[in-house]
Amino acid sequence: MLDRTISFATLPYVKATAYFLSLGFFFSVITTSALAANWPGWRGPTGYGITTETNLPTKWSDTENVRWKVKLPNRGNSTPIVWGKKVFVSQPIEDENRRTLICFDRATGKQLWQSGTVFQETETSHRTNPVCSPSPTTDGKRVIAWFGSAGVFCYDMDGKQLWHRDLGKQSHEWGYAASPVIYGDLCILNFGPGERSFLVALDKKTGKTVWQVDLPQVQPKERTDGFAGDSKGIIGSWSTPIIVKTNGRDELVLSLAEWLKGFDPKTGKELWRVGGLNPLLYTSPIYGDGIVVAMGGFHGTTIAAKPGGTGDVTDTHRLWQKSRTKNRLSSGVIHNGYLYVPNTPGIAECIELATGKTIWDERLPGIGAKTEFWSSMVLAGDKIYIVNQSGDCVILRASPNYEILGVNAIGSELTNGSLAVSDGDLFIRTHEHLWCISETKR
Repeated sequence: MLDRTISFATLPYVKATAYFLSLGFFFSVITTSALAANWPGWRGPTGYGITTETNLPTKWSDTENVRWKVKLPNRGNSTPIVWGKKVFVSQPIEDENRRTLICFDRATGKQLWQSGTVFQETETSHRTNPVCSPSPTTDGKRVIAWFGSAGVFCYDMDGKQLWHRDLGKQSHEWGYAASPVIYGDLCILNFGPGERSFLVALDKKTGKTVWQVDLPQVQPKERTDGFAGDSKGIIGSWSTPIIVKTNGRDELVLSLAEWLKGFDPKTGKELWRVGGLNPLLYTSPIYGDGIVVAMGGFHGTTIAAKPGGTGDVTDTHRLWQKSRTKNRLSSGVIHNGYLYVPNTPGIAECIELATGKTIWDERLPGIGAKTEFWSSMVLAGDKIYIVNQSGDCVILRASPNYEILGVNAIGSELTNGSLAVSDGDLFIRTHEHLWCISETKR
């Protein structure tokens, strides 16, 4: 069953080169204007949590530099995406068993339309992980959202359903969270975790399967994470893949139980693998300076590796490994040879990228009661933005010298989603509201 209301139709305010020109030219068409104007998916245009914008707000409160805030119908963990004059949020309506995508006017916060489906079947999940946790993705012509067992839905920019794809039941005691990724004419999804786990590429125009690779969930012989010694410890990957270019080819990189893997995004063929991860993966891989970093959750391991190669390249491509690290749900960023990583307890680390050496390890300040981090970092110039669970945004310098630049509070609203950045605006999704933070008027 589909419910849909549409009021306004607007044209994109940025005339930019198409986000993807073809499968073979992924990075060549991500123009500077696209990086600045749109935030088309989880962690932005590249999936690395980086924006070229440097004119972002640095000071705000629940009243200062707030262009608008709108009430959301229920809690939610997804991150907003932005294209042109529109902001999109995946949103559950829990008491009606509805899974929806809501579109807002970026200038006013007015709801333009809400489309979705009613799904009556029960899905297991962690109490902190509501349905619709994956962020949607868009190429400016269509918006695609994954609603778990309800399937993958594709809408045009005015909310009309273009296609729906039922991929079967998703079942894991902690639910699902990986976001779909658009690559050329493909929409790629890490469908999992659980017994039915696979990597699948759908034709973004029709929803038909182009390729699919099974990802068996196998218990390791031993564990070094928070489930050490537990033969029935939970396993799975909630990681969203990224695309990296190395040696002239595009590679789809994904953190999986025990392995960091690279795939051919056009065919799904596994290209290489690097061992050393634990069986629980929450974060996206982080890429910068030609190096990929993958982090395990629940006190798991962190590894750094050079992408590329063929087969098991652990011995030749893994640069370092750190075991029994802090619990991590959030993805970090890389800048000028250093890795910056948020940890769930509210602590951030600066790590030398080439060696894995910790440069600093500091508890970040906060104003609200919950200073833990579920959201991921955003890098803008030499500034890092990250929101804690109280909705406080901490701004710190991306530097081997620890420096806090500011802390901005919006009133202690539980926040698990990450920042979205677009044309000088910040968008924060809490369990209660969607906020637009801006120093300019539109």
